[in-house]
Order: sequence, then structure tokens, then C-alpha cells
Amino acid sequence: MDAIPYTVEPRQDTGLYNAKLGVWLFLASEVMLFGALFSTYILLRIGAAQWPLGSSILNVPIGAVNTVILITSSVTMVMSWVALKDKSFGRFKLCLGLTILLALAFLAIKGFEYNAKFEHHYFPKTSTFLAIYFTLTGLHALHIVGGVIVNSYFWGPGCKMWQSDPEHFINRIEVAGLYWHFVDLVWIFLFPVLYLL
Repeated sequence: MDAIPYTVEPRQDTGLYNAKLGVWLFLASEVMLFGALFSTYILLRIGAAQWPLGSSILNVPIGAVNTVILITSSVTMVMSWVALKDKSFGRFKLCLGLTILLALAFLAIKGFEYNAKFEHHYFPKTSTFLAIYFTLTGLHALHIVGGVIVNSYFWGPGCKMWQSDPEHFINRIEVAGLYWHFVDLVWIFLFPVLYLL
């Protein structure tokens, strides 16, 4: 069996290059994962006799700040890809570096928020709501960590590809960006569902 060759040009059968098709398939599986967890949340909430408002337990201003941080990181991710398309490698490094720093800021704030919950003796075993909160936000945080690792690789040793095969590198940043936007989109759903409703 022949391996599917890497292509930087869109394939005629899909209109996508291979890495982009692969990430869309991966993101489809991630939609199913988070979709199942959101569905579980909805079914448990509908079936519960009493359900606490997220705002009575969670810190809404901190959640809002984290929302702004992630939306801003999506913007800087796009700017890093645009910088490569404009052949501005220095601007790419700056924008991707900002994306990584914003992601780390998100994780630091989330760690602070978790710590505050633990100090008040709020644990996943405390209530169904908190079990769902820690599961959804913890899984989301793991996805952020994954994005930080990938983006850090492309910011550091992986950026050597820019010299040898710039189109391939641009495509890789686009694929990393698609993943990052998905992670941000998940938070845009998590914030209102958990914190505000």
C-alpha cells in the first residue's frame, strides 16, 4: 500500500491539503467528545430537582477575563499565519509568542480559580454541578496545554522549516490555528453555560 504523500496544494478530490483534512477529521471527533459532555450536562440539569446557578459558585469576572484572553489569543494566532503569508518571519514570532503567553495566562488564571475552589472545599465530589465543571474545564485546560506544546514547538525548533519549506510551514501553522480556534470556541460555549446559566 502506498503512503499518502504530503501535498501543499489542495487535493482535487477534497479541495484540501492532507494536513488540513486530517485536522478537520480530528476536530470532528473532538466535537463528539465535548458534545457528549455538554449533552450530559443538559440531561443532568433538566433531571435535577435543584441546580445551583453557576454564578453563585463560580467567579464570573475571572471567567470573563479568561474569555477575553482566549479570544485575543485567537486573533494573535491568525496574525501569526498572516505574517507568514506576508513573509514577515519576525512578526510571526511575535504573534505566535503572544498566543503562547496568552494561553499560559489563561492556564495560570484557571489554576488560581481551581485553587480558590479547593480552599472553599469545593471538589468534584461536592456536587454534580462541580463534577461537571471540573470535568469540562479540566478537559479544556488539557487541550490548551496541547496547543501550547504544539505552538511552542513551531515557535522554537519547528520554525527551521520556514527556511527549508516555507509553504509546508505555513500550512502547519494554519492547521495549528484551526485546532487553537476550536479550543477557543469550546470555551466560548463553556463560559456562558457554566458561569452564567
